[in-house]
Amino acid sequence: MSSHESSFFEDVVRNFDKAAAFLNYPQGLLDQIKVCNSVYHFSFPVHTESGYEVVSAWRVEHSQHKLPTKGGIRYSTSVNEDEVKALAALMTFKCAIVDVPFGGAKGGIKIDPRKYTPDQLQRITRRYTAELVKKNFIGPGIDVPAPDYGTGQREMAWIADTYSALNPGQIDASGCVTGKPISQGGIRGRVEATGRGVFFGIREACNNKEDMKRLGLTVGLDGKRVVVQGLGNVGYHSAKFLQDSGCIIVGIAEFEGAIHNSKGLDVLSVWKHRTETKSIFGYPGAVELKNGLDALELDCDIIVPAALEKQITSSNAPRIKAKIIAEGANGPTTPEAEEILNQKGILIIPDMYLNAGGVTVSYFEWLKNLQHVRMGRMGKRFVESSTMQLISTIERVTEHMLSYDEKMRLTHGPDEVDLVNSGLEDTMISSYNEIHSIWKEKKCPDMRTAAFIGSINKIATSYMELGIFP
Repeated sequence: MSSHESSFFEDVVRNFDKAAAFLNYPQGLLDQIKVCNSVYHFSFPVHTESGYEVVSAWRVEHSQHKLPTKGGIRYSTSVNEDEVKALAALMTFKCAIVDVPFGGAKGGIKIDPRKYTPDQLQRITRRYTAELVKKNFIGPGIDVPAPDYGTGQREMAWIADTYSALNPGQIDASGCVTGKPISQGGIRGRVEATGRGVFFGIREACNNKEDMKRLGLTVGLDGKRVVVQGLGNVGYHSAKFLQDSGCIIVGIAEFEGAIHNSKGLDVLSVWKHRTETKSIFGYPGAVELKNGLDALELDCDIIVPAALEKQITSSNAPRIKAKIIAEGANGPTTPEAEEILNQKGILIIPDMYLNAGGVTVSYFEWLKNLQHVRMGRMGKRFVESSTMQLISTIERVTEHMLSYDEKMRLTHGPDEVDLVNSGLEDTMISSYNEIHSIWKEKKCPDMRTAAFIGSINKIATSYMELGIFP
């Protein structure tokens, strides 16, 4: 971090204060919303082939205005207290934006998961969970983790199993964590949820005629040239959904470097190549860039930074050519960079809204765990039967018979994944329009400020309705 750029948590606070200036709440209330309620930093030993090593870990509960708190757990050598606090704060505002009734939290373990065996990772994960249980930092009504950078379904299954073992007989134990495998109480559509949410948000932005005219772009996604930074879960699914809707993926960046092709890259093919070779380099027909950050400066319409924080800074912001920056990652743009980008007229779709698809579908999974029934199970056949009766009546009246395939398409009752994707799409569309309306009505400088204004209003209302503040 350069001497003139602030820490990640300071960036979040700075953006918060920028939005709070448009509102009229007591300073004490604003201070309560900003502060992290609970910060738990602990260490524990891990046995490896080379002996014992001490691992540092954190869990931060930013806001308990609603319970449980909610937020992912990341495994990375870059994890530190400032980062976890910042991510926890963003989770609070993110949940408020999409009307998910959770407070924000985040966790992290300072390790490189690639350097440990599955058995070692399992021991680390289970020990981390046990430490959280000791301090009452996990539970379906207390604090509910989820996957993040460096973690996935496997780790969430270990967490759920450990929590259940330490809380025998708790009927809602599986709701202590989300992002689990389907067989362990997970929900269909969760894996691709964040990327799908990014896609829905970009699509909604590109459908706004006034904004596209201002940017000099056509309405809709078709033909938009996109650069994606990060080919992990979020980046891959974002790129795949965008490509399937007519976008041209002209650049893909990873930690080893980047590749680009102005005629387009096939996302699935690049992903398979990297899975097989452990690198995006060597992909046929692509120009290679040794520094992955250089991909952010390619000629394109949309950049989707879907890796880590502080990727777009005051150093590279002046050279960015894209008209839209769609923040798939948390905190990829520094405030200093944002000022430059705003002056250039670039539309930034903020992270705290755009990557909220994960927590939205995690909310659906949590509800499923508490209800103990798969979504769609009780209504699917009823919907199909009722629709079939309606079609039969229409056929009889009109004397026009539909084919079997047409009837099957029309009478299909919603499965769990259909309901999840429908709920996610509605959430992302309505939330975007809410933020956009605040942006225009308040005449604030950017959509991030508008998103913070909307979040602060909802959180402040919660505190005031509880009688904590007048």
